[in-house]
Amino acid sequence: MLTSAEFKSTQVFQEDAVLAAIERSLAMIEFDPNGKVLWANENFARTMGYRVEEMPDIMHKQFCTTEFAGSREYTELWRNLRSGKSFQEKIQRVTKRGQLLWLEATYTPVFDSAGKVAGVVKVATDISEREMNTSRVAEQLQQMSEELSDRAELGIARSEEAATAASKLVEESKENLEILGSLKSQAKSIGSIVQTIREIAAQTNLLALNAAIEAARAGEHGRGFNVVAGEVRKLATRVQDSIQEVNEHIEGIAGEITKINEATQRSQSGITNNQTLNEQAVAAFKEIGSAARELDQQAKTFKDIL
Repeated sequence: MLTSAEFKSTQVFQEDAVLAAIERSLAMIEFDPNGKVLWANENFARTMGYRVEEMPDIMHKQFCTTEFAGSREYTELWRNLRSGKSFQEKIQRVTKRGQLLWLEATYTPVFDSAGKVAGVVKVATDISEREMNTSRVAEQLQQMSEELSDRAELGIARSEEAATAASKLVEESKENLEILGSLKSQAKSIGSIVQTIREIAAQTNLLALNAAIEAARAGEHGRGFNVVAGEVRKLATRVQDSIQEVNEHIEGIAGEITKINEATQRSQSGITNNQTLNEQAVAAFKEIGSAARELDQQAKTFKDIL
């Protein structure tokens, strides 16, 4: 087993050289147990806006915000340091000109030969730019989530309006189909009545023909009756001609009703499909809105952490 002296002899770098390298790259400062500055290197002084020769005898509170310096957390920080507990955290400090900085800092108690805390060494890195960038990203993220949420809400409102209008059109198309069905039924009824009239006219024409035959047999006594029978036959023929014309019109109307009925059914089918798509759009916008609200909450949490 190596002795302490042998171990030291095997070290590649001397402690002084290591400390000098650390001092050149990091901001360092030393405090006494009460928080008074004993020494600070150039990096720390420059970061805080001071000259190196100004640093000794400044109290630690001077680098802190008024709120933190007067808080219970501040008192507890130095109580823990004096009891030998280290502290490492992201902290906010105030420069000589009152500018706020963010530092990644480590406070390490230094013990004397009797094991008592003789001072505190603080090593810090200025992370203000990183924090500003992170905060900016968080703000942009929150703004994006709010805009997304607003657009989702607008999309939901518009889609629901379209869905309501589509539902109304579906109901109206159903009513139109019922009306067309009623018209079609009435056309059939008229056709049936026309057929009945046609049969009556045919029967009347047959009776008029029989009457003319009987009038001819009666000779001179049936001449007047024969004239009446002729007029009845003419009337029956006119009725049949009119019925034929009416029937053609009815068939044309029935055909148009059928076309309108088919077109209305296709329209209703399209409206129903559109209603389904609108409902799907509303559901999708609601999902987007939910995601946007969750993103907004995460952005706020992220900012609070910062």
